[in-house]
Amino acid sequence: MRMLQHVSIEVPPDEADRAVEFWSLIGFGEVESPEPLGGSVRWLEREGTQVHLILTEGHTAPVLGHAAVVVPGHAEAVERLRGAGFEVQDARRLWGADRAFAIGPGGHRVELMAAPPPTSR
Repeated sequence: MRMLQHVSIEVPPDEADRAVEFWSLIGFGEVESPEPLGGSVRWLEREGTQVHLILTEGHTAPVLGHAAVVVPGHAEAVERLRGAGFEVQDARRLWGADRAFAIGPGGHRVELMAAPPPTSR
């Protein structure tokens, strides 16, 4: 059973397309959002997990808080992001797996993981 269904982040409306591009480069595809939400959100999904982009002029982004995603083809995804002009910094390996932090539109940090940590149970 998947535990986390979605995360919502705020992005400026003029950065919406760039945010969709960012998430697409790490494997998320845009899906239709419910009609009642109108044009104020854009939704992306990968294997049932969603990222909801809330389009707002008053967006905020935490300095250190971040979403972390396991990215298939980690090294290639990191290079795709860099090639598209996104800031990506390699991070120390944990649990024997590569990691990096990328800054997406709106200033959001996203941890890119080659593999998840081992379960604690």
